[in-house]
Amino acid sequence: MNWSQALNDYQNYLKIERGLSKNSIDNYTRDVSKLIQYLEVKDMTPTPLSIDNDILKEFIYYSAKSINARSQSRLLSGLKSFFNYLIFEDYRETNPLDLIESPKIGRKLPDTLSIDEIDALISAIDLSKPQGERNRAIIETLYSCGLRVSELTNLKLSDLFFDEGFIKVTGKGDKQRFVPIGESTQKYISIYREHIRNHLNTPNEYKDTLFLNRRGKQLTRAMIFTIVKQLAETIGLKKNISPHTFRHSFATHLLENGADLRAIQLMLGHESITTTEIYMHVDRSHLSDVMHKYHPRK
Repeated sequence: MNWSQALNDYQNYLKIERGLSKNSIDNYTRDVSKLIQYLEVKDMTPTPLSIDNDILKEFIYYSAKSINARSQSRLLSGLKSFFNYLIFEDYRETNPLDLIESPKIGRKLPDTLSIDEIDALISAIDLSKPQGERNRAIIETLYSCGLRVSELTNLKLSDLFFDEGFIKVTGKGDKQRFVPIGESTQKYISIYREHIRNHLNTPNEYKDTLFLNRRGKQLTRAMIFTIVKQLAETIGLKKNISPHTFRHSFATHLLENGADLRAIQLMLGHESITTTEIYMHVDRSHLSDVMHKYHPRK
């Protein structure tokens, strides 16, 4: 088995067996591609089945010169996943990375916005322009539903169940979940649909896509980032924010107001509760409130 064949088989496994999106597959395989490039530069010829711990240590050491601890940890994780796949398919018996430890990194707490900052960002939207109504609906949806940016750009008209108070969201690995949506956000989406979107000349392939650009096509992830960055600049916000910041703020504000962590997990679409638990560290005062409210020895 050569590297090209192994990488292609791995990509098919991630797509078919694990149901990952193209972005996730690209992230998983990028680390393996870096290893392949390194071997070519160094004129080394081990196969995926024969490469050993010593060569991988050299590669990790070489890579560590130009990347930080968090990137090193991600690189190791990506490579371990690849070799675990080879073990799963009975191509190898051991993972050559098992004895290589990841660098110690602190768990990065997400940046959040206050309610006043979110209100200021929304107030800064220029509603005199057609894209203003769209942008307001976008920011409201990001914050009120806690969506990932890819989930927002892929949202369909057929995913809106306003009578029931939910939207259907397609998340990582094409897994679907229903997320509650408030009446005010429903109102802003309806205004955008009726007064802006309905007047666009939309190609057939985007007829069901909710948020469109001025040419009637689906918005890109980069465009959503640009909208958020420009609003932050308009109000002079010093925080470095992105569309994901609204998702973090959604979870943090729910937790601060007493929402159950399990409910937040379901709304965010986290596979593991440990991913959601990071929000417990954002505002520790919430833990004290819970203890005083529920513990018999308060």
